[in-house]
Amino acid sequence: MTFDPLVFQDFQAKFSHFFSKFSFHSAVQHSTLHFLLEMQLLLVILVFPPQLFESESCTYTYLLADTETKDAVIIDPVLEKLDRDVKLVQELGLNLTVAVNTHCHADHITSTGLMKKRILGLKSAISKFSGASADIQLSEGDKIPFGKHYLVVKETPGHTDGCSTLVLDDELMAFTGDALLIRGCGRTDFQQGSSSKLYDSIHQKIFTLPEQCLIYPAHDYLGQTVSTVGEERKLNPRLTKSKEEFIKIMDNL
Repeated sequence: MTFDPLVFQDFQAKFSHFFSKFSFHSAVQHSTLHFLLEMQLLLVILVFPPQLFESESCTYTYLLADTETKDAVIIDPVLEKLDRDVKLVQELGLNLTVAVNTHCHADHITSTGLMKKRILGLKSAISKFSGASADIQLSEGDKIPFGKHYLVVKETPGHTDGCSTLVLDDELMAFTGDALLIRGCGRTDFQQGSSSKLYDSIHQKIFTLPEQCLIYPAHDYLGQTVSTVGEERKLNPRLTKSKEEFIKIMDNL
């Protein structure tokens, strides 16, 4: 698809009134709309912001769907927002097949168990190293399909042993959980945390993705919503350091 600035401006105008209801930076709106025009993939931002937000734990939930088949997956759903998420899936007429958690969350409870009771055929998924029960135990390289698209599982331990990063099949998006955050990273002082493992995971599994790949974390506490691999490689104050310096930083947080 060729990008047409006039089409983009028209599309942006139609949805600006909706985006104005939410506290998302204009640059994020622009990059989001540009992506939607460039890619024939529905990230449910056609009718909703890039992230579905839960304010108590500052958790982002993501809903992705294939526009043709309407098969969908949801990433890191939160118990307190179960009704919101189920309602959105039903309103959009999506066939939600998998609810996947990037890791076991210490700061909130996942809604996957109750969501399975309300959405017929829904399966739960999480890393086999998480210690949690799920219908699908994920390993490195596994694919989570939705229509003609899929997410590729990359094992990125360090915050916990069972952390996974989920990468879109075309490598234009990566859902990094609590491993890589925007200008930060997940804690390593509990839940089998390891600063050494986390540094290696990010540098070997995430920073090797294309620099334009969009980074969508599981949390943000400063109102930031999206970054890129290129930005984080250059600007992340912790991960631009050597491994030894990174470990010292994490040990003294």
